[in-house]
Amino acid sequence: MKKTYYLFNPGLMSRKDNTLKFTPIDETGVEGTPKYIPVEGVSDLFCFGSLDANSALYNFLGKAGIAVHFFDYYEHYTGSFAPKEYLLAGKMQIEQTKRYIDKKKRIEIAQKFVSGAAFNMGKNLKYYINRERPHLAPTLDVMESYGNLITDTSAIDELMGIEGNIRQTYYSTFDSIISSDFQMDNRSKRPPKNEINALISFGNMLCYTLCLSQIYHTQLNPTISFLHEPGYRRYSLALDIAEIFKPILVDRIIFRVLNKKEIQAKDFDHQINSCVLKESGRKTFVRIWEERINETFKHPVLKRNVSYKHLIKLECYKLTKHILGMEEYKPFKARW
Repeated sequence: MKKTYYLFNPGLMSRKDNTLKFTPIDETGVEGTPKYIPVEGVSDLFCFGSLDANSALYNFLGKAGIAVHFFDYYEHYTGSFAPKEYLLAGKMQIEQTKRYIDKKKRIEIAQKFVSGAAFNMGKNLKYYINRERPHLAPTLDVMESYGNLITDTSAIDELMGIEGNIRQTYYSTFDSIISSDFQMDNRSKRPPKNEINALISFGNMLCYTLCLSQIYHTQLNPTISFLHEPGYRRYSLALDIAEIFKPILVDRIIFRVLNKKEIQAKDFDHQINSCVLKESGRKTFVRIWEERINETFKHPVLKRNVSYKHLIKLECYKLTKHILGMEEYKPFKARW
């Protein structure tokens, strides 16, 4: 089974026969012990440190269907090397573009993304309301009142405003849900100002990149989106789909790692007006992230076990059917 590899240290990547050879390099330029990774077992690479590689290696990775995702010091996604989009189809691209151009059809899809995200955020709150946090119930009511406005929107900006209000209201509950000494205050990014914001940014980035990877395995074009405005050098459809899954993947992990003290103050690096995870914190989060996305459950429609990672691909397939006029798209809504 192929899996994702996370490279936290800078280093040199090269090909050795049918194997990837990664040699870590420390801050003084001294090379460490090389690590060998059989190419058949790699789905993609996440690079948090600088990666020294040549075009021959990327040709090798491209033929093997391996994507490489890059991130800066603040853990922001900066770009990807993606193999040739061998599944892209002309008919799908035409239909996807037509759905984007048609304002009515575009906002119908965008509303689905927001309603799915709002439902899953509400599901998280209901879990804690039923477990000794009944004081959060009025906040859930506010979120649901905003949610009732989704289907009445006629413009993307208006819909984005409602989505922003729902998420801001939702984030206001984090300090009550998290039983540690950390305080979120307001949402901050680029860079995040405190520990909880650092975890949100890091987790959202992982979710966005996972959605991008799953889109790549379908006929969808990741640059043509419906909720987020398509832009230059940005795979905005991954942002759309990630909205649905951030509450059930990212936020639940954040609640766990802080409430169980699996990530602590020592795992963060504080600088002037910024806070990021240290390597120790990133490794802990990534370990739990991998456990979560590979966790399986019985799908209510398919009646078989699927992983959360595969669930995102299924979401892409549902969107594909909607765009081709085969079946109405209904966003995933958590039942647990």
